[in-house]
Amino acid sequence: MTFKLGVDVGGTFTDALLVNQASKETYTAKVPSTPEDSSIGVINSIVRVCDKQGAIAYLESSNVKNNPLYERHGFEVIGEATSPDGGPTIWFMKRAAREGLSQ
Repeated sequence: MTFKLGVDVGGTFTDALLVNQASKETYTAKVPSTPEDSSIGVINSIVRVCDKQGAIAYLESSNVKNNPLYERHGFEVIGEATSPDGGPTIWFMKRAAREGLSQ
């Protein structure tokens, strides 16, 4: 299955929309925005909508300082790569859906 994900960060709420590309089914999640750190609302909305669908979430992080935030939300590093021209290291992370946590 292939999904597309969109996230809208607003002043009060952060919304996520997950679309199943094959069936065109959509799944949504709404969580409180976190103005002091918008990344928290973004990650909360992503894991909530993926949990609702039972979908594995994948992400790529180019800043090692962000990895602990993702790990607190259940992501684990599954690989890393550094660009041959001296570019940034990218960490590949995934998180299995957690049943019953995001109803």
